[in-house]
Amino acid sequence: MDFKGFDQPGGSGAGGTRSVKVMIAGGFGTGKTTMVRSVSDIKPLTTEETLTQASVDDDHLIGVADKTETTVSLDFGKISLNESLMLYLFGTPGQERFWFLWNGLFKGALGAIVLVDTRRLASSFRAIEEMERQDVPFVVALNVFPDSKEYPVEEIRDALDISPHTPIVACDARDRASSRDVLVALIRHLQERSAVALESR
Repeated sequence: MDFKGFDQPGGSGAGGTRSVKVMIAGGFGTGKTTMVRSVSDIKPLTTEETLTQASVDDDHLIGVADKTETTVSLDFGKISLNESLMLYLFGTPGQERFWFLWNGLFKGALGAIVLVDTRRLASSFRAIEEMERQDVPFVVALNVFPDSKEYPVEEIRDALDISPHTPIVACDARDRASSRDVLVALIRHLQERSAVALESR
């Protein structure tokens, strides 16, 4: 894919590699850590801790009963999409008690992926609200779990109450190629927004 001319503030000079900060957000158990692990070119930094009985009242495991660990700070990885574009990936914690970390994590982010589990749409409402509040462009990635049902995209869009201009793509966060395709969809979305903004000047 050709990213020539991609409008990225803070990138390196001509001929160098541009670096972009990308957030991977979503509700508890939607696959954020899994996506960072699957797609990162380096061994990712993760801050997962074992779920204990003490967190039962806070970490509702409906739909994710097999989950044994949770992110308590952030996940970090990076991937080169080509010779000129490097993405730095920051995965957010999903539980409400860690949301205070989000403000710092979003500083300098050019765009975001909101991972959604269609079995538990409400778990990602907060992440979408945060994107809109901080005016961070994003794509919605429907992480397909083995027992997920298929829904028409427009049904999902209405349920999440998101703009018609926000891309929605399906993915398998465990699969590197699938996760990379979501990142490419985000970069395309950012390019399109940049082109529209330039035309309107």
